Amino acid sequence: MKVGVHRIGMAHPGDVSGLAQLVEDGTVDPTKIVATIGKTEGNGGANDFTRAFATTSFATYLGSILKDSPEAVAERVAFVWSGGCEGVLSPHVTLFTRDDQAPSGPSTESRLAVTVQRTRDFRPEEVGRMAEVTEVAGAVKRAVQELGCAPQDVHYVQVKGPLLTPAAITDATRRGAEVVTTDPNGSKAYARGATALGVALGLSEVDAAKVDDSVIAQDMSLFSNVASTSAGGELTSCEIVLFANSPQSSSEFRIGHGELQDAVDIAGVRSMLKDAGLSFDCDPSDHERERIAAVFAKAEAPVGGLLRGQRTTMLSDADINYERHARASVGAVIASLTGDSRIFVSGGTEHQTAPGHAPISAIVRV
Repeated sequence: MKVGVHRIGMAHPGDVSGLAQLVEDGTVDPTKIVATIGKTEGNGGANDFTRAFATTSFATYLGSILKDSPEAVAERVAFVWSGGCEGVLSPHVTLFTRDDQAPSGPSTESRLAVTVQRTRDFRPEEVGRMAEVTEVAGAVKRAVQELGCAPQDVHYVQVKGPLLTPAAITDATRRGAEVVTTDPNGSKAYARGATALGVALGLSEVDAAKVDDSVIAQDMSLFSNVASTSAGGELTSCEIVLFANSPQSSSEFRIGHGELQDAVDIAGVRSMLKDAGLSFDCDPSDHERERIAAVFAKAEAPVGGLLRGQRTTMLSDADINYERHARASVGAVIASLTGDSRIFVSGGTEHQTAPGHAPISAIVRV
């Protein structure tokens, strides 16, 4: 297996010109694309339609050159988008290719490997509940087995799943089914939490006996260290993109991860970059920065609104959601060290590291 990583800036959510250029010059074989992970300039909320627009645009383009329907492309490729490019965050997409015909890597050195798994479709009353947890856990276990690695070799699990749209809530009500919440934006916490706990169960990070409906988005002492989960109204199932270092891979990349203690934890960014394989004393040199192929992070408001003892307005601002504050802060901290604002930062960390903390990972060239 050989995995390719290509990070491309986007002029707008429907901009496929960067992908088209890579295909036309032979850099990317479109038949080998397995996933995209990107940021759009939407609001990141339940009414953010830029994500669906981006998926439609990419699937339509790939379908046109592969002589396939956009729907068939979307079944084969995981299109993961997070809305919200606050502050310095730049709209972009990272493409992942996988060539299973490439020779295996040396058994003494593990390299970047990726796999995409999907769950079944969920009914509205299953979103944010144990049905979602169980399905994601099963998908994660299949992914680890496919890549031939151990759970500790997994550094990043990106899950995108459904939230509760007004239409979905109405459908459940009509059938007499009870949903976890009738607030579409409020459902994001349950949806993200359920899928994160699914990752934790799949990697044996938590005791299965402790997980039931009552703990989802409530008991934050249960969490995964490598899950990064998002929810959107454009999906009815969960797409799981799992990254690990595997001896089966001959990729020119490796991945590492870390944990941000808060929204201004630049030391955590440094530690993560070293875990990924960069070598530096204080800040990375220009040469080391050029080795960074992609950075993925979650962002969270400080518990109680206090950041290192000082009051913030992240949780009390009635005009700007706390996720947008957090994404702007975390994005600026990371970019100040990497020198590149094409960073995937997603808000909301329910069951994704300890309360107030956030996971972060990076892919670097070997």
